[in-house]
Amino acid sequence: MKKTIMVSLLVGASLLATDYSSVIESPNASKIIDKDLLAPATVYTMPAGCISTDKDAIARGAFIFHNLNGGKVKGDAPAGLSKKDEKGNNKQYGNCVACHNIEDAVGAGNIGPDLSNYNAMFMATNVRDNQFVYQKIADPRVDNAQTHMTVNLTTKLFNEREICDITSYIVSPK
Repeated sequence: MKKTIMVSLLVGASLLATDYSSVIESPNASKIIDKDLLAPATVYTMPAGCISTDKDAIARGAFIFHNLNGGKVKGDAPAGLSKKDEKGNNKQYGNCVACHNIEDAVGAGNIGPDLSNYNAMFMATNVRDNQFVYQKIADPRVDNAQTHMTVNLTTKLFNEREICDITSYIVSPK
């Protein structure tokens, strides 16, 4: 019995003395941080024909504005949109109503500017134009580096067409 205890102690001591550093993962935190950093703020020019009064484009913009993701969206996606991305994962939508209020909003956020009657207050009075709205949705950091709004086009959360649809929805008379 004494031999068994002695052997056990020696084996245990050798296990503790073994260098395990080669099998412990040590990721380079600097590389991870660099990969996660956003690209610099980017000025975008709205594509020609971006803003549409087409009911399908406005419906797509409304759908993106009012929903969070393909797994929890309410109702069917309108023509031209899918609840899944190209990899088959649930598509991430805007959930803009978490921060913004707009006509018929369910959620009616109050963190971001109220977008209700946007057309009448800003577009019809020429205080703002379509390019301004497009830029704010694409990359709002251009004129507010401290914004908490989602950076949509620079991060590729949305493509140009989706930004156009959201812009068309916001600037449309409701």
